[in-house]
Amino acid sequence: MTAVADLTPPRAFDVEAIRADFPLLAHPVHGKRLAYLDSGASAQKPLQVMDALRHAYEFEYANVHRGAYWLSEKATSNFEAARSAVAQFINAADDCEVIFTRGATEAINLVAQTYGRSMLREGDEIIISAAEHHSNIVPWQMLRDEKGLVLKVAPITDDGQLDMAAFEALLTERTKVVAMTHVSNVLGTVFPIAEVATKAHAVGAVLLVDGCQGVVHRAVDVQALGCDFYAFSGHKLYGPTGIGVLWGREELLDAMPPWMGGGDMISSVTFEKSEWAALPAKFEAGTPAIVQAIGLGAAIDYLQSLDLDAALAHEHALVAYATEQLADIPGLTLHGSVPGKSGIMSFSLAYAHPHDISTVLDRSGVAIRAGHHCCQPLMERCGVPSMARASFGLYTNRADIDQLVKALRTVHTLFA
Repeated sequence: MTAVADLTPPRAFDVEAIRADFPLLAHPVHGKRLAYLDSGASAQKPLQVMDALRHAYEFEYANVHRGAYWLSEKATSNFEAARSAVAQFINAADDCEVIFTRGATEAINLVAQTYGRSMLREGDEIIISAAEHHSNIVPWQMLRDEKGLVLKVAPITDDGQLDMAAFEALLTERTKVVAMTHVSNVLGTVFPIAEVATKAHAVGAVLLVDGCQGVVHRAVDVQALGCDFYAFSGHKLYGPTGIGVLWGREELLDAMPPWMGGGDMISSVTFEKSEWAALPAKFEAGTPAIVQAIGLGAAIDYLQSLDLDAALAHEHALVAYATEQLADIPGLTLHGSVPGKSGIMSFSLAYAHPHDISTVLDRSGVAIRAGHHCCQPLMERCGVPSMARASFGLYTNRADIDQLVKALRTVHTLFA
């Protein structure tokens, strides 16, 4: 069962104290102060996570689940404690509902290839939104082509919101899966997941949520959201790369066949047949990402040591400040303007390609992302081939925004 919550009061949110936990931020780039504004792609790691990784490798490393000796038992305990930390963090009903994967991409593919293959039939329908990351588009296209399904796209409004009336109109008795982002990785829009879940369930569909940006920027309660699957990656959540999570309702996971076969996902094997292990092992074939999972647990412990309500308020204040400052840059178009959006600022300049913007900003110590952000259909909807994107983390402060704006004025001088 899920571990009891730690009742230790959170430490006050102080962005400068937070920054001290992230040593990379103190290292200059091109002789300039580093303004790291690419946390949406991958967040920096606090000392607490790096210490946990080092400690696990240096003092408590062994393979898990099968070793009848102290090191293996200790590693197993730490690995499963990380699962409990995830379950508590997202309010899963039970630890067994937390499946460790390599990342959100693998988690979404797991659902498509297990639930989708076993439960969907020719002519059944899947609905996604126009704001989806490729990881929540391509697996459903592959399943559509394999099984003769229908893939529908719910449009978004000009300011980046889900068009709820249009989404509702797409729902039919043939709708079996709705797959939707929680927070757009381009627009920062927070999608109304609880409302989407209610409408999907009304026609008998299940809802999968791409939570890569959602779980980073706000408290997530999967039971309150009403979704059936929730996927996210560790490296965006201040944890290591190579680890992610699929949460699913226990009754759905129980009914799904395994995806990969091998060690640890079986209860017995003969040459005639195999029988599957209970959850979560059924979906975790082979040696897992042991230390990466422990690092993810440490990242969650770190987050839960903070006043996350204050962190969210700080992010909203930064979004307001950045929106105001960017408005003064000539020729800049900000994509996504819904109130309450997360700390993701995607923009275009009329006179400079996003790659040129990124290159000039880098010389000023500002790290942003440039390109289509694995959202080519969304780029088409917005009428641009690519965008520049500044994305915030716990450690982002006003000085980072000021440095971004100053560097953008240099871009204007060079290209306008």
